[in-house]
Amino acid sequence: MANALCVFCSSSDRLDPKYYAAATQVGAEIARRQWSLVYGGGRTGLMGAVARATKANGGHVIGVIPEFMQVRELAYTESDELVSVVTMRERKQLMETRADAFVMLPGGWGTLEEMLEILTLAYLEVVRKPIVIFNHDGFYDELLAMFDRIVREQFMHAAIRRNYAVARTVEEIFLRLDNWNDGPRDTPWFQTR
Repeated sequence: MANALCVFCSSSDRLDPKYYAAATQVGAEIARRQWSLVYGGGRTGLMGAVARATKANGGHVIGVIPEFMQVRELAYTESDELVSVVTMRERKQLMETRADAFVMLPGGWGTLEEMLEILTLAYLEVVRKPIVIFNHDGFYDELLAMFDRIVREQFMHAAIRRNYAVARTVEEIFLRLDNWNDGPRDTPWFQTR
C-alpha cells in the first residue's frame, strides 16, 4: 500500500499525555512497516512525537516546513529530509504530492484546514489516496456529526463517505489503510435540475 504516509496533527505541547502516546505509536508503526513519514516538519507537539518515534525506530522522516517556522527554531532538524518552503500553500502541496496516504491525528485549526483541503480534493477526484481520520478518544465526534448533517441536509452527496475512513485506535488506522478500497465509486455529485 503506502510507501509514504502523510500525518496531519497538532504542534501543541500542552495536550493530555494520551495524545502524545498515540502519536508515538503511529510513528513507531510507520517505521515498523518501512514507510516514510511525510509531515509538517515541526519538533513540537504531536508532530514532534510522531517524527521522533518514526526516526527512533529506523523510519525515514520527511519534514516540510515554511521558512518563517524554521526561523523560530520549530523545525525537527533530525529529519532525513527537511524541505524548506515559503508559504503554507506550498507546504500542503508538497506534502500532498509526496504522500501515498493521509492520516489526521487530533489537532487545531491548521490540522482541520489540512484535513478539509485533502477531503475536498478527494471529493473533486483530484486526490485518489487513502484518507483516515483518527478519532482518538472521540476527539472528532462533533466534526463527524457535522459531516453527517452536511449529507443529511444535502449539501453533499452521501458518496463522500467513501473518500475517508474513521479509526478509533492506532491499530485500526493501519487496518483501514491496509484494506483501502479504491474501486469504482458512485458519483459524489447530485444531478443538477
